[in-house]
Amino acid sequence: MAEIIVVTSGKGGVGKTTTSASIACGLARRGKRVVVIDFDIGLRNLDLIMGCERRVVYDFVNVIQGDCTLKQALIKDKRIETLFVLAASQTRDKDALTSEGVRRVLDELIADGFDYIVCDSPAGIEKGAHLAMYFADRAVVVVNPEISSVRDSDRILGLLASKTWRAEQGEGGVKEHLLLTRYNPRRVANGEMLSVTDVKEILGLDVIGVVPESPDVLSASNAGTPVILNGESDASLAYEDAVARLLGETVPLRFVDEPKKGFFARMFGG
Repeated sequence: MAEIIVVTSGKGGVGKTTTSASIACGLARRGKRVVVIDFDIGLRNLDLIMGCERRVVYDFVNVIQGDCTLKQALIKDKRIETLFVLAASQTRDKDALTSEGVRRVLDELIADGFDYIVCDSPAGIEKGAHLAMYFADRAVVVVNPEISSVRDSDRILGLLASKTWRAEQGEGGVKEHLLLTRYNPRRVANGEMLSVTDVKEILGLDVIGVVPESPDVLSASNAGTPVILNGESDASLAYEDAVARLLGETVPLRFVDEPKKGFFARMFGG
């Protein structure tokens, strides 16, 4: 049975699309059949990060409105055999998405044998974000370690607990996971950023991943390559760890402490 995972946040610019792309790639590299869907109607960034923007012919809205079949709209990733992308429309508004249409597309993907459906949500609490989370089994809540991002995510947690299909059916709600992005242990030590413990205590969620602040994330996005595929990057390793935890593996958290300085660095101020 397929599992639907929404990647969401209350605040824009925290790394949802980067996270959606990397989680989808990580699951597919482990042999899972995965599709990642862009719910950000009108903007459409997922195809850029996945490096398939020139291959978009039909989009999510075209499928919902019957302009094409789902198979015509799905874009097969050139790097990973079992990974597919369903792009958002750039020319429609968010009202083009309907609950019935989204349900129909998800049902067809499930019937087609996908193991995971990753829904890349727009920020905030408007219609696209609500539909991205409504049918989810699990949610990855992406948070920057700053108070405004944490506060906005608390609002999202309230919606996940009350305004989803699982909550309305009394099936226990959506299983929630917390993923911190742009984490900098040095700034945490200087009191400029919230710590992992701070965020956990405020939101009451276990942390599934901590992605360190890294220029590799922007470089990968500009190159149309999900950062998880950059095996030499700490950000890539952090996303690999998060995928492992999603699959139930026990992996220690990395990148949460400032690296200890060596002897010569301490002696000479390096």
